[in-house]
Amino acid sequence: MGSRSLVRESTRVALLIIELISVSVAECYTVTGADYRGFQNQTSQQGGKPCLYWNETFQHPYNTNKYPNGEGGLGNHNYCRNPDGDVRPWCYIVEYEDGVYWKYCDIPTCHMPGYLGCFKDNGDPPPLSGISETSNKLTIQTCINFCRSKRFKLAGMESGYACFCGNDADYWKHGEANSTECNQVCFGNHTQLCGGDGRINIFDTLIGSCGGNYSADIGIIYSPDFPDNYANGRVCYWTIQVSGASMIQFHFALFDIRDASDMVEFLDGYSNEVLARFDGRNRPYDSVNVSASFVILYFYSDGANRADGFAVLYKGEPGKNSPNTLDTITERVGPGTIGARSSKILYITASPSQSNPNMPVWTIYALAGLLTLTAIVMVSKILLHLTVKSRRIPAQDSSEDCSQSSPSEPWVITYKPSTILFFKKKLKEQQGDRSPLVGD
Repeated sequence: MGSRSLVRESTRVALLIIELISVSVAECYTVTGADYRGFQNQTSQQGGKPCLYWNETFQHPYNTNKYPNGEGGLGNHNYCRNPDGDVRPWCYIVEYEDGVYWKYCDIPTCHMPGYLGCFKDNGDPPPLSGISETSNKLTIQTCINFCRSKRFKLAGMESGYACFCGNDADYWKHGEANSTECNQVCFGNHTQLCGGDGRINIFDTLIGSCGGNYSADIGIIYSPDFPDNYANGRVCYWTIQVSGASMIQFHFALFDIRDASDMVEFLDGYSNEVLARFDGRNRPYDSVNVSASFVILYFYSDGANRADGFAVLYKGEPGKNSPNTLDTITERVGPGTIGARSSKILYITASPSQSNPNMPVWTIYALAGLLTLTAIVMVSKILLHLTVKSRRIPAQDSSEDCSQSSPSEPWVITYKPSTILFFKKKLKEQQGDRSPLVGD
């Protein structure tokens, strides 16, 4: 692989990431455009059919009466949407005599993060020259998983059932094709597109991994199994450590988590303290900015519902100690808290130091020694007390008859903090020390 190819590949990836970070919510980031929230209101930008307003399509299955809370992006507008998980955004149009009442919207920018494009495949050599396989259950993620397990960086789908792997930076050598030419549905998921005849969709295999380590200044992190729905019982960690950054900006290009038990959390990389938590009921802000250089992104899914997941873009900001230069009205919150939902940007202050919170070793040894010494002293006092209590006065003359022996004199124990004293206490004399109950 030549240096020219590496430079071109690095430039391409950098431009893609910068473009994705700078775009507004109007862009489409998934293969099917299910999260598209753009403003195209006709089937094509040039000469397309005008779309009907979703609040006026009561004769059709998708309208604002049936979905009043904005599900699928529906609302009092006529923008293209994909509320039913079709292959790409669409809209209702004025009915014609042939019975057609809806059409797909031609949105060429509708693609997901990590999607490198649609390319021509002339077969000599193929764009990706690694191993390959075919499957009648092929999806984008099954191909990505296969290539990632074989330690390839790129995965490509072609003709709906073929998966190709490789590391070639010049996969574009046969030319780039229009994205609409990769229109063959995947055999394993008809809502996804897996290339076409002589056309291959190419993806970065980092998509859909459960965990990873990121150290570049900018990057994209995808939910596990993305772009397929994330699986149940997922527990994943991603570390983002940008050297020299005073703040890391996060922007969710996609966030589709419907279960309140499934969650995405931001943790302080040094203390593991939870800084913010988002789920199906508490969606993230337009931007989440963490004032730290080391952040852990945590994802958990339970055994119930599944959804598209998330795609989050991050960018390290060196030398910016305060966000006050921004014109946006924001609210700064401390660790473990989440600000009011009215804020467009959430600022999180993480722990400023990297000090180790563990107790020093010498302190542990000192405490252990003190506890041991205390235990020895207490045991010694208990044993001494039991020994004294069980002690008895020996007989004065062993030759005397047991019946004639005088009873033992009582003993009194006096306790002082430093010592224990013993002394005999004589009974009061009563008529020659005889019992008053015995007669003459």
